[in-house]
Amino acid sequence: MYEVLQFVHSYWAYLVVLVLTITTINSIGGLLADRPYGARDMRLALFTLITTHIQLLIGLVLYFVSPLGLKAINTYGMGEVMKNADLRLYVVEHPTVMILTVILVTVGYSKHKKKLLSKPKFKMLTIFYALGLVLMLSRIPWTAWF
Repeated sequence: MYEVLQFVHSYWAYLVVLVLTITTINSIGGLLADRPYGARDMRLALFTLITTHIQLLIGLVLYFVSPLGLKAINTYGMGEVMKNADLRLYVVEHPTVMILTVILVTVGYSKHKKKLLSKPKFKMLTIFYALGLVLMLSRIPWTAWF
């Protein structure tokens, strides 16, 4: 089960990064071009929200079954985990920052829905999705990706 979850989590992450990047660029473009907010923009924002939430759920399950999650804390203790950069990335930094990313995407999506005009909608999406993208890219375990 662990191997399947790890595989799905790893490859779904490519989709999440791609969709979040596309939606962020689309929002920046809409804001700068002062174009009307349309159904395509709404679908992109919603699809980004859905993919990030699915990735979070897979990641949370993986955290509890992976040797690089809760089991690492139980095995080595929190002090040793914090001293080891690789373990700290997988056990503490990656999950924390990814949860913050999902929170930013969720807040951005919720706030943009409440705006009535196109420019404020794009502004909310740009701010929150871009912050989420930067955070996400900062804590991806790149050595495991390539």
